Amino acid sequence: MPRPARKAPPPLQVDTVRVVLVGTALWAVALVVLLLLGDRVDRVWTWTCVAGIGLAGFGLGVMRLQGHLGRRDPDDDR
Repeated sequence: MPRPARKAPPPLQVDTVRVVLVGTALWAVALVVLLLLGDRVDRVWTWTCVAGIGLAGFGLGVMRLQGHLGRRDPDDDR
C-alpha cells in the first residue's frame, strides 16, 4: 500500500458546546413557532422539538461529565 504523499492536516478545533447551544436555540425557536401555530400543525412536530431540546440537554450533561464544559484554554483569545 503506497504511503500518502502529504501529511494529514491537523484536526479542526471546534467549539462543540457552542454548536450544541446554537442547535438548541434553533429547536426552541421552532417550538415557539409551532406553539403559536396551535392546532394548524401536527403535534408530532411539537414533540420533535421538545425531544431535540431534551437530547441537547442530555448531550450537554455528557459534555460536562467528559470535561468539555467549563474548560477554557488560557491561551485562547476568542
